[in-house]
Amino acid sequence: MGRLLITGATGFLGGALIRHLRAKGSNLIALGRSELQCQHLEAEGFDVVRMDLSSPCDKDQISPLGPVDAIVHCAALSAPWGPRSAFVAANVTGTKHLLDLAEKLGVRRFVNISSPTVYFEMKDKENVREDALLPPPINAYAATKAEAEQLVLTRPDLGPINLRPRGLYGAGDTTLLPRLLAAARKRPLPVFRNGAASIDLTHVDDLLSAVETALEASPECEGETFNISGGEPLPVRFIVERVCAAKGIPVRWQNRSLAPAVLVARLLETASLIVPGAGEPLATPYTLGLFAFRQSLDISKAERLLGWRPQIDFESGLAKTIGGRKTR
Repeated sequence: MGRLLITGATGFLGGALIRHLRAKGSNLIALGRSELQCQHLEAEGFDVVRMDLSSPCDKDQISPLGPVDAIVHCAALSAPWGPRSAFVAANVTGTKHLLDLAEKLGVRRFVNISSPTVYFEMKDKENVREDALLPPPINAYAATKAEAEQLVLTRPDLGPINLRPRGLYGAGDTTLLPRLLAAARKRPLPVFRNGAASIDLTHVDDLLSAVETALEASPECEGETFNISGGEPLPVRFIVERVCAAKGIPVRWQNRSLAPAVLVARLLETASLIVPGAGEPLATPYTLGLFAFRQSLDISKAERLLGWRPQIDFESGLAKTIGGRKTR
């Protein structure tokens, strides 16, 4: 697939993707927003464009680097909390501007990294398929990722494909496992519904292979959305205890009632968005829901149409992650 443009190249997934693809001989352009991180990528020998996607994109910044055949859109604001305006700017407006740029560049394949947070409800949801009716969004992140997906699918000439990876982790992860470890260090973690919660995660290497497959996929995959995960739902309590044990952190658990905890979390979430400088609340309904409900994805569509299957089970992925860098 010719020359590639990778957005979010200064982040966890984008950074892993550009290094993976370059190692396999791909010709690519790394796009990021952080000036310092872009300088680091230039020092590594990457062709780098510094661009803020929340503003209209300048084709002239890309064109001198040669034609672009495909785009992988990794850039996003991913968080359980924050002002809606920030999520709209990053996830909706940014995606629209990138799609406009893709049309100007004559791109033939646009792979968008979305999220199965769009499925989330405060209840058990197992083996969820891509054609499931989406519920009212649990937060601004889910709302804006769903909107971005639809924007992508309205551009059929770009050969669009959405990927929804669940619980991405790996060496260099700055979100999932670091947040979990930080919470375990500070306070007891909640046990709801007698520890019923479970979830399937995705090691970054499996997502990298899914992206490669999507880039080369046949036209019948265009306009489609695919669930991506390790295909291995595990109890959340087991995941937490294995991660913390690998880092030598003792885990404390506390049995709690879900309904009162969610009510308090909703109040804290609302207050934190209203009070200037309040910062992220201790918990949100979404984060509590992750500790309360059984969740898993049906990945058979990716297996059937993309010919993709996960290769890394949780134990292997954890060993690769803890043995890597930056997971604190």
